[in-house]
Amino acid sequence: MTNQLTRREWHRLVLGGLGASALASTARGAGKMIDSRLHGVLIGAQSYSFRDRPLDKAIEAYAAVPLGEAELWQGHVEPRPDFARMQQMSSEEKAADREALRKWRLTTPLSTFHAIGDKFRAAGVDLYAYNYSFQDSFTDAEIDRGFEMAKALGAKVITASANQKTVPRIAAAADKHKMRVGMHNHSRIDPNEFATAEDLEKAMAASRYICTNLDIGHFTAANQDSVAFLKKHHDRIVTLHIKDRKKDQGDTTPFGEGDAPIKEVLGVLKQNKWPIPANIEYEYKGADSVDEVRRCLEYCKKALAS
Repeated sequence: MTNQLTRREWHRLVLGGLGASALASTARGAGKMIDSRLHGVLIGAQSYSFRDRPLDKAIEAYAAVPLGEAELWQGHVEPRPDFARMQQMSSEEKAADREALRKWRLTTPLSTFHAIGDKFRAAGVDLYAYNYSFQDSFTDAEIDRGFEMAKALGAKVITASANQKTVPRIAAAADKHKMRVGMHNHSRIDPNEFATAEDLEKAMAASRYICTNLDIGHFTAANQDSVAFLKKHHDRIVTLHIKDRKKDQGDTTPFGEGDAPIKEVLGVLKQNKWPIPANIEYEYKGADSVDEVRRCLEYCKKALAS
């Protein structure tokens, strides 16, 4: 089997996924779907943007902004670690906590995830992607379970802050489930991380289902070219994270105050009509998260109107 999808196959997967998601919304009793397309570009959000809120309040936040497409952060689904407590824990206690999380992943009924997906759709929000970050510590069963969770949610793709060493096992599961996984890049340069174009290209060579979740803020901080990567690999990018950062491992900033080419990236999507969700990820220090995401959305509106 070739590791490359043809352009026709790719667009059938992407457009078919979006269409299937809309049909699922209708079939499962969704409310009126929020339309957050701007000049043909789908603007959504990574739910990490609303990390100050529990899941139900995060869903309300999407409707309040409003945004009609979601990439669901696993931190809104799984039990969240108490990082302050972890600083005081022994290695044995940390291992016990890790095993408890593994058990939660493997034994939580899939009906739990169906119900979460239905909550998004009832609010008029398409849950397009599930952010489930496969790590080296994951067992094969945990990896496989991530695909089952994503399908139960009604998500069409998985995004993952994963490790290079884990890619072969992720690829095997992705091939089995025939589901695309977008590797999420950060700015840290490390052999086991995804930071550069070469890192992402190496991962994508493992399977036609291994793709990229391109974070243009982190890519900029690692002194990479988001526009060039988008143009070269648009058929292997499942979602974009839209944020702003300074070059040279610089800080995350409000939109328009950093070096990330937000306007240029949105312009390329608009010009080429590529069906790649552009998900706002609010990470800089601001005020209320709904207000800040709304501020990010206004920036995108102005960029796409120009």
